[in-house]
Amino acid sequence: MNIIHVIVLAIIEGLTEFLPVSSTGHMIIASSVMNIASDPFVKLFTIAIQLGAILSVVVLYYKRFLKSLNFYYKLFVAFIPAAVFGVLFSKKIDSLLESALTVGITMFVGGIILLFVDKWFNKPTIKEEKDINYLTALKIGFFQCLAMIPGTSRSAASIVGGMSQKLNRTAAAEFSFFLAVPTMFAATAKKLWDFHKEGHVFTGEEIKFLAIGNVIAFIIAMLAIKSFITFLEKKGFRIFGWYRIVLGAIIIGLIVSGHNLQMV
Repeated sequence: MNIIHVIVLAIIEGLTEFLPVSSTGHMIIASSVMNIASDPFVKLFTIAIQLGAILSVVVLYYKRFLKSLNFYYKLFVAFIPAAVFGVLFSKKIDSLLESALTVGITMFVGGIILLFVDKWFNKPTIKEEKDINYLTALKIGFFQCLAMIPGTSRSAASIVGGMSQKLNRTAAAEFSFFLAVPTMFAATAKKLWDFHKEGHVFTGEEIKFLAIGNVIAFIIAMLAIKSFITFLEKKGFRIFGWYRIVLGAIIIGLIVSGHNLQMV
């Protein structure tokens, strides 16, 4: 991995983490195109730069995070399913992460779902986070667990989950952003712990790469979140659905034609 790889992957992370398009799918294609060798640090890097993306949510919505303890209680309730399933099925999840075909299929199927989600859930009654109760938060948390299947997209799963519980598009997207904070922080902390437990030690260059990656991911994620909300309010999810279908078809096509897509 070199500095160009760091910059490209950080930009991809910032752009795709909060959009319903699967950052994993994009990382696979980018890593294969740039021929990045998959090693423990690269795997850690793709998770650890999420910290920058997390910070963008906290900065953009800082008033929500200072509003009340009830806000944190709801996030905790919504986070519980991912924490439980993550512990119970960690080995199975790791094995799925080795399958580029799984990513291609879930990208494609998820795209089809996004084509129709606006029609399926077109009578929302919840327009703000404060109107979400604990049971609704828990249900959204279960939907988020679908993202443990690579290519599903954590953002897509939790947004669709929110809309199925009668949140409007904006409220569902924003709650998905908020829920990303504990979820992504926990995933990053676990990856750092595993890296340490396996006996790896950061080099000076690796620390520099992590710092640069997080700064870039933070800046790009700030722009992506603001643009996504504006676009979502006007256009909905269809364009993301078609985008996923095309990208999923490309991944499947490359695999069928004999290309070996490496997993990061």
